[in-house]
Amino acid sequence: MHERPAPPGIDVSVPNVARMYDFYLGGKDNYAADRAAADEVLRVAPQAPALARENRAFLDRAVRFLAGEAGLRQFVDIGAGLPTQGNVHEVAQSVAPDARVAYIDNDPMVLAHGRALLASTPGTVTLAGDLRAVDDLLADPALREVIDLDRPVGVLLISVLHCLDDDERPHETVAALRDALPSGSHLAISHITAGERAEVAQEGARVYRRASTGMTLRSADSIGRFFDGLDVLDPGIVPLAAWRPAVPPRADLPTWFLCGVGRKR
Repeated sequence: MHERPAPPGIDVSVPNVARMYDFYLGGKDNYAADRAAADEVLRVAPQAPALARENRAFLDRAVRFLAGEAGLRQFVDIGAGLPTQGNVHEVAQSVAPDARVAYIDNDPMVLAHGRALLASTPGTVTLAGDLRAVDDLLADPALREVIDLDRPVGVLLISVLHCLDDDERPHETVAALRDALPSGSHLAISHITAGERAEVAQEGARVYRRASTGMTLRSADSIGRFFDGLDVLDPGIVPLAAWRPAVPPRADLPTWFLCGVGRKR
């Protein structure tokens, strides 16, 4: 495979979680180290690409719901990852053309690609930020130029919370984020869990410990705690394909992801 040059300052010798996800989705913004690590995951969990697509499909359905039925016009995608097909602004603006989106990530490659893609896209911004520093993230003047935090916001935490280990106090982080948002805001979350065949999920997680960001498997109860203080919308906290599917969900995928959408009263 021909390797495209990496942006300046990007270390492509260490597997990168965002680039591995890009590989699973069939993207081109990945390098040899990413593909080698992804191949290790695929040897124990060949369903990984299908789960990545299901995760992306959940994001699509959640954003369509939030921009449509929930009536939201502004979104903050934290841990946005590399741009791909069906980005949040594309989905939201297909429902509500005036929707505004802030993409936030702490990965230099994600930021470089996001800024290049969105440089001429109205109503969007790509910002450096870290979920572990919620106050700084929300106080960023560049965020405030696009997102009015006095009005309801759709916050997307898609496959990002499992990148924080328990010592980083992710539940307290989400609670602080929730408390900073106005009434009527929504949080959409997806998160890996052991589910059935836990030993396989643990083996896949071990590969990520050698990557730029590790993966922390959490129980359904622990994932449910991220929705404390929110009204969890139907159908609840469920496997990816079971959240308001457009077509009947596949029955052959392991339950290694849970997802849900909660509303702040």
